[in-house]
Amino acid sequence: MSTRRAFFRQSAAAATGALTLPSFLPETFASPMSTADAGLKLASEWAKDEDFWAWVKSEYTVSPNLLNLNNGGVCPQPKVVQDAHIRFYQYCNEAPSYYMWRILDQGRESLREKLADLGGCSPEEIAINRNATEGLNTVIFGLNLKPGDEVVLTKQDYPNMLNAWKQREKRDGIKLVFLDLNLPSENEDALAEQYIRAFTPRTKVVHVTHMINWIGQVMPVRKIADEAHKRGIEVIADGAHSFALFDFKIPDLGADYYATSLHKWLCAPFGSGMLYIKQNKIRNIWALLSNNEPDGPDIRKFESLGTRSFASEMAIGTAIDFHNSIGTARKFARAHYLKNYWMERVKDLPGVKIHTSLKPEFAGAVALFSIDGMKPGEIDGQLLNKYKIHTTAIEWENIKGVRVTPHVYHTPKDLDRLVTAITAISEKQALAGKQKKS
Repeated sequence: MSTRRAFFRQSAAAATGALTLPSFLPETFASPMSTADAGLKLASEWAKDEDFWAWVKSEYTVSPNLLNLNNGGVCPQPKVVQDAHIRFYQYCNEAPSYYMWRILDQGRESLREKLADLGGCSPEEIAINRNATEGLNTVIFGLNLKPGDEVVLTKQDYPNMLNAWKQREKRDGIKLVFLDLNLPSENEDALAEQYIRAFTPRTKVVHVTHMINWIGQVMPVRKIADEAHKRGIEVIADGAHSFALFDFKIPDLGADYYATSLHKWLCAPFGSGMLYIKQNKIRNIWALLSNNEPDGPDIRKFESLGTRSFASEMAIGTAIDFHNSIGTARKFARAHYLKNYWMERVKDLPGVKIHTSLKPEFAGAVALFSIDGMKPGEIDGQLLNKYKIHTTAIEWENIKGVRVTPHVYHTPKDLDRLVTAITAISEKQALAGKQKKS
């Protein structure tokens, strides 16, 4: 265990080295490393190092009774992030207008640098906000579009985004071109081609969800973006479920616009998010809220939110430190390992169907399953009421099943509990089916 602790200590120290925001990581994370070999293992090897992940789990305050497998909605914060949030909140309350506006507000630029470093882009391309919905709405409503302009998107995209586009359609007379994806898919070319075939001379924007939240499908954003740009089409990427989980840099996607929720896989305070806009595109987007330069080139025009939670915002920095202590590659490897751990054990059970790929290039931590003859709500209800396992029932367009989303604070033993429950439910359902037939 000492090696794992030493690994965290060195990583956290490196993450906070040249930054001005205070670190709330405890001494056990912040001291120099005593051994030099902790970072030499491959991410795939770290994924199965249960001592290492036991230490990670010890930093969370999750319920020992309820097994939370709905981290796709919002993720818990490790204790160090909770502590930072509380301390910043208490700090504000000592003299709110002074400490909020004159002190903590000045920390946004350091935070912007930390987010940009994690995202692999310029700080001048990052706006700090409250969630992916806010960021994507900023772009959707800020784009200059005229009647007849076409936007390509899918029925499987997130409802808040679909509603935003439908509002623009109703208000401005744009045309929405909906694709109906058949998921899961392990054919990137076929997925990209579906978008490309929908492009016309009137297409101005393509909206792509990096990871489809219902089912965990990873979409070939870069392939779609490259073909879109050849035709002068702008690209919006919904990254709500990909940032701080997938091992990538935002420019890798080739998107012009990207937004995410930091309270998901970064495990930052609830109600924290980020908007990325390619620097030469900032002028193209009107500020969603009033600003003295709503059509200017400064990314900060999107941060005119009035009074907001300074405590939540500043604690994002501690979440980044904690994340960097683990490392994105190790986090993704562990999340994918846990997803496949339970899927491999239930995929051949009677009546059980898996609706998510087992391959890491096509899926992350989110997965969907169903049981023949049962509605998603029935399965979800039994998991919660009888086994105290929290999942989420999905019925959206052509996607129906129960979504399971483990996190890095889970262990294989936790997922054995899920496997036992699914086994019992599926066997009971199969027996009932046989009795009905007889």
